[in-house]
Amino acid sequence: MRNLRLTIAYDGGAYAGWQLQANAPTVQGAIEERLREMTRAHVRLRAAGRTDAGVHAEGQVASFLTESTIPLRGFQRGLNALLPADIAILSVEEAALDFDPRHGNLGKHYRYAIWNQRTPSPSLAGRSLHLHRALDLEAMARAARHLVGTHDFAGFRAADCERLTTVRTLYRLTIGSEGALVTIDVEGTAFLRNMVRILAGTLLAVGQGDRDPDSIPALLASRDRTAAGVTLPAHGLTLVRVFLG
Repeated sequence: MRNLRLTIAYDGGAYAGWQLQANAPTVQGAIEERLREMTRAHVRLRAAGRTDAGVHAEGQVASFLTESTIPLRGFQRGLNALLPADIAILSVEEAALDFDPRHGNLGKHYRYAIWNQRTPSPSLAGRSLHLHRALDLEAMARAARHLVGTHDFAGFRAADCERLTTVRTLYRLTIGSEGALVTIDVEGTAFLRNMVRILAGTLLAVGQGDRDPDSIPALLASRDRTAAGVTLPAHGLTLVRVFLG
């Protein structure tokens, strides 16, 4: 028996998220189907995280158990030949039999992208939120500093989030820009459902002058979802990297 670790990139625009669903195309489903073609056996992937519908990835990590003797390079070449162009296997590696990316990762890096210019960008339309109104990046950075550390993020989760605890640790939340492209980079040990998109929506409200950057501590203390910003659209979010021990 082998446990193989995949590093995966995908454009989530055509998929109902990572996780397998009965009546909708998913990234997990697409890869598992091709693995079954290659191994002639049932295969089940376990991933480091379940990205939502429309969310992209540059470094998703998943693993699967197999008795196949196909070489690592053969798995990578075969999968990339069979998969659609919006999914790519970046690497295939041998892992310990007890490796589980869901429980064995130390955290994740997400990026939310905003195209902040009146003229749209055709090349980034499916990978960023297009926003006309100019943003105050210094105010956004000031607000972001209040969010770094260990806090109760109950006010930054979706209504249907079922996590028993809402305390999470962020060790980086930074605002960057390159020309008209504004990026919000978030690194943390774990995230609640829609947490990054709500964090980005709250920082966006600060950048547009609709929220005081120093209102964030009170917002955290309130645990009130209605007091936080909107949940930004999924297509601006990318899972950049999974940190493995």
